[in-house]
Amino acid sequence: MSLTDAYGRKIEYLRISLTDKCNLRCRYCMPEEGIKRLRHEELLSLEELYRVAGVLSEMGITRIRLTGGEPLVRKGVTGFVERLSELPSHPQLALTTNAVLLADKLEGFAKAGLTSLNISLDTLDRACFERLTGTDALEDVRRAIDMAYDMGFHIKLNAVPIVGVNDKSLPDLAAYARDRRIDVRFIELMPIGCAVHMQGMRQQEILAVLAESFGTPETIPADGTSSMEESGPAEYVHFPGFAGRVGLISPISHSFCEQCNRIRLTVDGLLKLCLYYPDGLDVRALLRAGCTDDELADKIRESIGKKPKEHCFFNEKDTEDKRNMFEIGG
Repeated sequence: MSLTDAYGRKIEYLRISLTDKCNLRCRYCMPEEGIKRLRHEELLSLEELYRVAGVLSEMGITRIRLTGGEPLVRKGVTGFVERLSELPSHPQLALTTNAVLLADKLEGFAKAGLTSLNISLDTLDRACFERLTGTDALEDVRRAIDMAYDMGFHIKLNAVPIVGVNDKSLPDLAAYARDRRIDVRFIELMPIGCAVHMQGMRQQEILAVLAESFGTPETIPADGTSSMEESGPAEYVHFPGFAGRVGLISPISHSFCEQCNRIRLTVDGLLKLCLYYPDGLDVRALLRAGCTDDELADKIRESIGKKPKEHCFFNEKDTEDKRNMFEIGG
């Protein structure tokens, strides 16, 4: 069974937000005054999240990524991964984390069936890391990366270049891919939440900075190993002598909306169709009203038919989602 929207895009990728909480205080994504936390009863339970994932997997979802907030602060995350791995469709399982708490969980994740890690890391400068995150935990993150790599996890390091914040760190981060088969990906800053007041770097600016250190990159063709289905929206390049790849995710410079194959389930139960827009299906209300799996599937299919054609980051500002990225689920 396949799940297709009104524009013919096949929806195969589900991101599940496990929590709105984080163990860091990231200055570029969290307001200084903090946020109002969701009450316990507003959150979907792991059982509810699992039920939705099960329904969606039967509808054609083949890849599931757990996000947050910081998903590792959610109690029971390892067991949840194991349950997802036992779904009849056997979806590919991945997790996005800041990796501060990751090292002690790696063995359990490996046994549970997790195969891929996206690790958010915006700098390798210790002082800059502490300024960004509010904690001196860079070495914990680097140790977790080393351990995960040695254990055979597929690792993607994600960085968001911000002018005047971490723009000097790009070559150091990219060097992670020089000696290891790791994907280092630079993501254009999206004007969502607190980020509307910051200046990101565009794809060509990022490539120009990296070329000064590593030479002219070679574009990796979008073939069967680097397609949208396999690698997501990233465009990959290869620098001379690199074992791994450098990726560019450029929703501002190069919209990839026409290829979008993903939906998001927020921790409070909104099946979100587009990162930019606040609209979606209130799954929590349906579950708690006693809907059957078939009724839930029908509502999801109807909602997918309303998935927007594209985002409008610099237009229609009155229709944008006002929440911060960690509240939406990155």
